[in-house]
Amino acid sequence: MEHKISIAIVRTFAYNKDRWKYYSRKEMFYMATKSANLYARIEPDVKEKAESILSTLGIPASSAINMFYKQIILQRGLPFEVKIPSDRPVDISTLSEAEFNEELEKGYADMQAGRTKNAKKAFADIRKDYGL
Repeated sequence: MEHKISIAIVRTFAYNKDRWKYYSRKEMFYMATKSANLYARIEPDVKEKAESILSTLGIPASSAINMFYKQIILQRGLPFEVKIPSDRPVDISTLSEAEFNEELEKGYADMQAGRTKNAKKAFADIRKDYGL
C-alpha cells in the first residue's frame, strides 16, 4: 500500500495599518506571544489627561505602557525618581505668636550665619520644589 504525503503550505496574511502583509510562522508566533494582558485601576481624570497627551503625540496607551515597562527593564527600576515631597513652607496662619517668633528667629539666625540667597533664586527654588 502506497502512502502519499501531502504538505499544506499555509500563508498567513494580516492587515497592518493600511496594507495587507504576509507574516512568516516565526513572525506570527512572535505576534501571538506579544499580547499579555494588563489590568490596572486608574483615576478617570488621570487616564483622560494622559490619553489626551498621548493622542496628541500619536502614541496609543498600550504602546506607552509597553515603553514604560521596557524602561523599567533597562533601568532595573522605575525610570524616574520616586521620593516623598519636601515639606511645604511654613503657613503663618496656623502658627501661634510664639511659634511665629521662633520661625523669625530661625530666619534671622540663618541670615547672621550667611545662609542666604538672592530673592530671584529663592523664589525659583520655591516654585521648583513645590510645583508652583
